[in-house]
Amino acid sequence: MTSRTKQLSVFGAAALLFSAASLPSHADEGMWLFNRPPLKILKEKYQFEPSKEWLEHLQKSSVRFNSGGSGSFVSSNGLVMTNHHVGADSLQKLSPPGKNYIVSGYRAKSAAEELKCPDLELNVLMEIEDVTERVNAAVKAGMSSADSQKARRAVMNTIEKESLDKSGLRSDVVTLYQGGSYQLYKFKKYTDIRLVFAPEQEIASFGGDPDNFEYPRYDLDICFFRVYENNKVVHPADYLKWSKAGAAENELIFVSGHPGNTDRLNTVKHLEFLRDLAFPWKLQDLNRLEVLLKTYSDRSLENGRQAQDELLGVQNSRKARLGGLAGLQDPQLMEEKRRAESALRQAVEKEPKLKEDCGSSFDEIDDAIARWKDLYADQVLFERGMAFNSKLFDIARTLIRLSAEQGKPNAERLREYRESNLDSLKLDLFSEAPIYPALERAQLADSLSMLMQRKGADDPLVKKILAGKSPRERAVELVNACGLRDVQTRKKLLEQANLLAESKDPMIELARMVDQKARDVRKDYEEKVEEPLRQSYAKIARARFAVFGEEQYPDATFTLRLAFGELKGYEEDSKPIPAWTTLGGTYEHAENHGNVKPFLLPKNWIDRKNELDLKTPFNFVSTADIIGGNSGSPVVNRSGELVGIIFDGNIQSLVLDFAYSDKQARAVSVHSSAIQEALRKIYGASDLVNELGH
Repeated sequence: MTSRTKQLSVFGAAALLFSAASLPSHADEGMWLFNRPPLKILKEKYQFEPSKEWLEHLQKSSVRFNSGGSGSFVSSNGLVMTNHHVGADSLQKLSPPGKNYIVSGYRAKSAAEELKCPDLELNVLMEIEDVTERVNAAVKAGMSSADSQKARRAVMNTIEKESLDKSGLRSDVVTLYQGGSYQLYKFKKYTDIRLVFAPEQEIASFGGDPDNFEYPRYDLDICFFRVYENNKVVHPADYLKWSKAGAAENELIFVSGHPGNTDRLNTVKHLEFLRDLAFPWKLQDLNRLEVLLKTYSDRSLENGRQAQDELLGVQNSRKARLGGLAGLQDPQLMEEKRRAESALRQAVEKEPKLKEDCGSSFDEIDDAIARWKDLYADQVLFERGMAFNSKLFDIARTLIRLSAEQGKPNAERLREYRESNLDSLKLDLFSEAPIYPALERAQLADSLSMLMQRKGADDPLVKKILAGKSPRERAVELVNACGLRDVQTRKKLLEQANLLAESKDPMIELARMVDQKARDVRKDYEEKVEEPLRQSYAKIARARFAVFGEEQYPDATFTLRLAFGELKGYEEDSKPIPAWTTLGGTYEHAENHGNVKPFLLPKNWIDRKNELDLKTPFNFVSTADIIGGNSGSPVVNRSGELVGIIFDGNIQSLVLDFAYSDKQARAVSVHSSAIQEALRKIYGASDLVNELGH
């Protein structure tokens, strides 16, 4: 057994019954709602009581990126800080042929040089309203699962439309506790976002894939954007002041960000489904796509530029999924989950009212999971579109569905086509971001080949899709004759329904050909899996509240959460791992790896080494409870001052999707002092340093 395998096993054994049952312990556990913060735990463990004003200020200083990630306002002039890898999507889209801002970095020395991102949307959470009673009231006793699903979708669409019309804010009904609560989140939305600064990739992801999810680390994983509205700089009332000293060892810190998804409240059967089917399937797709993108990238520098952001994302996802699967395959972790579930079920059996309300819920979840297994392949291939890995296909499908859904009452539309989401959807649909035909052909050919393998060459729909051609030949035909790269063509097709209906564009014809199959699979999933799971998990959530009390946090949903912890090292293989690294350690790390990629520092870091204070803390670890989606989250101290920015977790943190432990799992951040030191002495960006926190 390798040391890494041992670490994951130890993590599994340390997963507490409380964690598995969602009963908060006094560990630094929890991705807490801002309207239900862990006040009791913070007071008892840290003698700290954040005020309502403190929480609201941090909430409104925090930012969500629609590209997937978090950030924060860090100046009164609309400056937003996030990670380089969160901003990489925009860096790639902004790079003209022959330039690669992901690799080279970018600095705007004036407002005129700030580059407008083609399709980036930032959201700031302004208000939260509990709408649980109204959502639940729409589902009447005795309704079938299908009717319940329709009623729930209708009331959620309606609530969001009413809120948008009244407030002008982006309005999303968020499902929490897997159906135990529904909250209306109202966001201030910004769509004029401009790139200000990004460092070189060599230092933003120093150590590359070998160091990803590892520690110690030495990364300047930061990126700055500026927010505009009506072509003028935004001056937010709430932004984070910069800490001059940064965080110290054992200091209490807070993380405000948007963790993507956790499955800590899932039943054992649900986790086994993820372990045995969903995770292995996803890993096969990621491994296949990684090989494809790497091969494509190696053919030329331009190919590498086109595919770089996606390749980095696939490599990151592959490593994260492997870590998550290792946790699910740990018998000790799963045994803790079984014990926790058994304890909850025993508590329910002892209380007649609880038994009547949710006694059968666990069995109902088992039944829904069994149905999901039967649907899973077609759901992934057709509705999620994995069989058609092409931006042009995505555009074609969106055009077809948007045209169809707009003709329906808002309450009856698919969730992503509801009125309150249309502006965001169209921002992406009509993006001027470049689409690369060669990359499109390669990815579509590979995904069509995968479809053929998984469904069989004799499947009637597969035959129809391939039209008597090989996957490669069909992909070339579809991409080369597609006219959807032109944004004006997309707009014209949507504006004139007859043009769309009569269109002979091959990608539109393909999307039309498979749309009914995809809709049928989606309908089956929503009515036979999603709705039964939601109803059953809602009952279990009520049981958890009754047994364990109200102070609990829900699973992550890519909505704003508050985490807390200490800046604290750990022990690995009987050796102490320090809480932070230093700028000086960066050069030692490079030398220890021969100063070759991915451990080769940028030239300006080598040339200006003597100008740096090499003792400056660079990266640090904390016990804060974070996962993917928290990338770019601000780290603040008791005073609400920014002391760092989350950019990763260590290898032991990869099972935090399912259970929390502070034994070795750590969140990894860039220290605020290192950011200032590098900006001023490496990049000569004193103007940017002076703006931070002002």
